[in-house]
Amino acid sequence: MRLRIFPLFKIVSFLLFFVLSLSVSAQADEAWNRVMRTKELRWGGDAAGGAPYVFPNSRKPSEMVGFEVEILEALSRQLNVRPVFVNVPWDQLVPALMRGDFDMAFNGLEVTKDRLAVIDFSIPYYFFSEQLTVRNDDNAIREFSDLPGRRVGTLSASLAKNILEQDGRIEVISYPSPVEVYRDLDIGRLDAALMDIPIAAYYATLNPKLKNVGKSVGDGIYAGGIRKDAPLLKAKINQALIAIIRSGELERIYRKWYMWNKDQGKLSQAATRYSQNVEGKKSLWKFTGLLLKGAGMTVILSLLAMMLAVVAGSMLCVGKLYGNVWVRFFCHAYIEIIRGTPLLIQLYLLYYGLPNLGIQLSAFVAAVLGLGLNYAAYEAEIYRAGLLSIAKGQDEASRSLGMTGWQSLKYVIAPQAIRTILPPSTNDFIALFKDTSLVSIITVTELTRAYSQAATTTYRFLELGLATALLYFLMSFPLSLWSRSMEKKRHAAFH
Repeated sequence: MRLRIFPLFKIVSFLLFFVLSLSVSAQADEAWNRVMRTKELRWGGDAAGGAPYVFPNSRKPSEMVGFEVEILEALSRQLNVRPVFVNVPWDQLVPALMRGDFDMAFNGLEVTKDRLAVIDFSIPYYFFSEQLTVRNDDNAIREFSDLPGRRVGTLSASLAKNILEQDGRIEVISYPSPVEVYRDLDIGRLDAALMDIPIAAYYATLNPKLKNVGKSVGDGIYAGGIRKDAPLLKAKINQALIAIIRSGELERIYRKWYMWNKDQGKLSQAATRYSQNVEGKKSLWKFTGLLLKGAGMTVILSLLAMMLAVVAGSMLCVGKLYGNVWVRFFCHAYIEIIRGTPLLIQLYLLYYGLPNLGIQLSAFVAAVLGLGLNYAAYEAEIYRAGLLSIAKGQDEASRSLGMTGWQSLKYVIAPQAIRTILPPSTNDFIALFKDTSLVSIITVTELTRAYSQAATTTYRFLELGLATALLYFLMSFPLSLWSRSMEKKRHAAFH
């Protein structure tokens, strides 16, 4: 039997290898062939807070403007195709490119060794450095050396974030887009912001409360991100870039957007020759601490939010069942409004909306309140269902013994209702563990946020994703076991 299976195994392996080889060869030209077939060059960028790179035209919101939009138009003319913009969150540009959502990532994408390990890049189209921004009334921060011990905001998966983290003494807060960074700096949640010069020049100069200070730090380049299986597309993009560099068209675009400086003189050299060494994949062990720290924050958030949900949910339940007309109306309205609106919007309102009313919450407090008050509405309905499941005769019997309504609820109705309440409440607690992932939008680094930071640094989404899923399972599974144990005890107590 072994003699028969082994040759078959070799044949199947050879065929599999042959098919894969053909598919790789086919994929090598697939991107460029698709561009030629459709006459479209699909490029990815982030229009949310994307000025001056790519952002909606204020007069015609459906139309995108920005210096990168004009560069793509110039490149497309060279290639005789039509540019098609695909809107993607900035920190997801590389993963989306690797999935094949578009042909090229072109949105201030910095060439880093981590990215070079997973994708290819065109020749550079812009040379930049990082600019420090503070509030106008802050004279304590004048240079990068003044940042240790301060809260500094920047974009996630960016060169600026790497520079800040390398110091080791700076509290780095990462954001998905620059709008939130400068808003939090404006209202005092951050001490400073470190961003690419084009971003700082655009957003800081528009806000009279902010100012750019100190010398620029770090050096980097922007280039178009292209999949490794698209060498022909890369060659064509490079040819088009070289053409608009040598013709002076790229310089004209930069001068129009006030972005031309002496550093851009290097573009002509890049058009002649550009190379970059690639490092191997980073070890995942160095991110273990980040994931465990994120898991710890998830546990703390979940426990505090659930405690708030239980207390507030109990009050809403009692108010809806036993309150007067106005109390019942308020409780009913609260439950329906909270359950009828997304938790994500509620978090945005708490963290970014309340400062407009003069109420400023820290990210952690906003996260606990948002999760707790949201789940309180669901807990209230669970508790109400549990209380109503107890026969009216139980309450009547307790009252006939001289108990008040509150005593009947406390000593007779509620203890019996716990058996009904416990399973769905435990399910809510498990769901709460997973919903903590939403608080990453208000800069809280819980487990999912930690995974995102590690994955967008290493691009090893599968391994880190499995590790993160395992941590969530290890945190939630004991709750299921505890719930079953409590159900059994309650069942035994009442039978």
